[in-house]
Amino acid sequence: MKKGLASLLAFMMMVAIIAPCAVSADEVINEKLGVPIVVYGSNLSDSEKASVKESLKVAEEAEVEELSVDGNDLIKYIPGGDRNARMYSSAKITRQEEGEGLVINIVTPDHITQVTADMYATAMMTAGIEDAVVEVAAPKKVTGHSALVGIYKAYEVSGEVLDTERTDVANDELSLATRLSEKAGVDQDEVANLLTEIKKQISEQKPATKEDVEQIVHDQLQKFNIELNEADRQLLIDLMDRISKLDIDFTKLNEQLSDMASKIKEKLGDIDPSFWEKVKEFFRNMADSLKSLFS
Repeated sequence: MKKGLASLLAFMMMVAIIAPCAVSADEVINEKLGVPIVVYGSNLSDSEKASVKESLKVAEEAEVEELSVDGNDLIKYIPGGDRNARMYSSAKITRQEEGEGLVINIVTPDHITQVTADMYATAMMTAGIEDAVVEVAAPKKVTGHSALVGIYKAYEVSGEVLDTERTDVANDELSLATRLSEKAGVDQDEVANLLTEIKKQISEQKPATKEDVEQIVHDQLQKFNIELNEADRQLLIDLMDRISKLDIDFTKLNEQLSDMASKIKEKLGDIDPSFWEKVKEFFRNMADSLKSLFS
């Protein structure tokens, strides 16, 4: 019986040692890159905002900066946007070291109905945003477009300056991406791949004319076996012609999108795999000890 009590005491000591370490690690404030910034859609009710806070795990952060995004922000980053647009989708942005790339996580996937993680990533790179972990949430079913405006605002609050021409093009890119997936019937992943590959080819070929851009679009549509009506095809050509005139490293964009899944896996793998085996062994030993208490 003494042996069983000793094992139980050892377990309690183990928990006491491990738990504070885990909490303190989570609570470290990055003084170089700043605290996470949470931007809420301005049309959220109090209960909806509370739901979004829970989804984004705001309470688990040691410190956050909280903002809201409304129609005034919309027209700032998207000239010609609707100042009265309803805004519900929200985002938490955590800056990362240069070269870390983008990690996008839609934490309420059932509520963001049109925009995928890859669509956010491609649009953010077009806007000039990189090296960040971005989490998107909404309390009910919405398209997800207003979260992009919130991301722009958070990025500038963190000290960066965004080119409104690029943010405007990025918004048009996101709108076209959702249009192709919703109305043209193109799979969402295929849309993201198509846009990424076209931009990569623009970066490599450096087209001098709109006709050159049109040829690139034509070639990539054939490559992915995607058929668009003339109106959607022209929208795609016009968008890519605008993008070709921006100073963007699209090859880097393609590399970052490819790395997204592996980065998440790497972060999950930071815990020593043998740790969990030791924990399981400890519990097995403790169970045996408890059995001996009552035998």
